[in-house]
Amino acid sequence: MPGEFLGIGGASPAVPAATNICAARLCTVDTGDRARSGTGVGVKFVYTKPADPAAEPLFRELEFEYSTRYGRNTELSSYPNQEFEEADGGAFLLLYDGDEPVAGGAFRRYDEWTAELKRIWTHSGHRRRGLGRIVVEELEWEAARRGYTRIYLTTGPRQPEARGLYLRAGYRPLFDVDADPATLRGPLPFEKPLGDSQVL
Repeated sequence: MPGEFLGIGGASPAVPAATNICAARLCTVDTGDRARSGTGVGVKFVYTKPADPAAEPLFRELEFEYSTRYGRNTELSSYPNQEFEEADGGAFLLLYDGDEPVAGGAFRRYDEWTAELKRIWTHSGHRRRGLGRIVVEELEWEAARRGYTRIYLTTGPRQPEARGLYLRAGYRPLFDVDADPATLRGPLPFEKPLGDSQVL
């Protein structure tokens, strides 16, 4: 049975002796799912592939969001799905609340030491619960486990909520944060070093 993330105060899951890293994070590993306690919400991560039918709501909402804010947008077709698979150095996850995927995200190999976060998303009906931050932190952990030492990402100038998320999560902006948002053009880049804390 796949492990589930437990809310604060929930009983800690049994931790198999599979890896010391998982034991340190109070997680279980079973059929590709990971579980952790202490997130404050009862959720479950499932690492999968972009072609998973369960990911369709993610892409449908992302496409609507991009087209609404930027007009015709090719972001979702800019990168082959293969780049988000483990064999190519990537990862793709969905965050479930019960049987419903409510958030998700991915990373791809940017260079030997850098993972690039992409497609961070929270279902419109489940926002303001901190799920985006949970997804980002999980992807950071997985990237560090894979040997990456840095995260790079970009977000659009018309997505202030995403910009705020990354600033709160400790990302360093590679642009002038004091500039008038109306004057910013193109993607806004961020970076963050990954340390030992990401795998504890």
